[in-house]
Amino acid sequence: MKENMVLEKSYAFAVRIVRLYQHLSSEKKEYVLSRQVLRNGTSIGANVEEAIGGQSRPDFISKMSIAYKEARETSYWLRLLKDTDYLSVAQFESIHADAEELCRIIGSILKTSKSQKPESPNS
Repeated sequence: MKENMVLEKSYAFAVRIVRLYQHLSSEKKEYVLSRQVLRNGTSIGANVEEAIGGQSRPDFISKMSIAYKEARETSYWLRLLKDTDYLSVAQFESIHADAEELCRIIGSILKTSKSQKPESPNS
């Protein structure tokens, strides 16, 4: 099976997000913001997985668009966690860099997918 960079990176990011949630809820006793970042951060990979199994290019683009929006929202929650002192600058910079990388990768995939010619019904 061919490697899929966005799938691997989004899954690895989800693992980091789950660990961050565990840290925030057990060490910092923060439950509201950490639940949001957990939902959004793990949703990225789930939507990428769905996109790969998409039934058509529009379906693929739709799921990847959702993954992109979830990545952007995750970035927001991470910034908020840093600015409210739940994350140190070092913790933030590490995980936020991964979120931003996913935004760039997924954004590039979307741009390419949207610019390709539609499939002909006879192909």
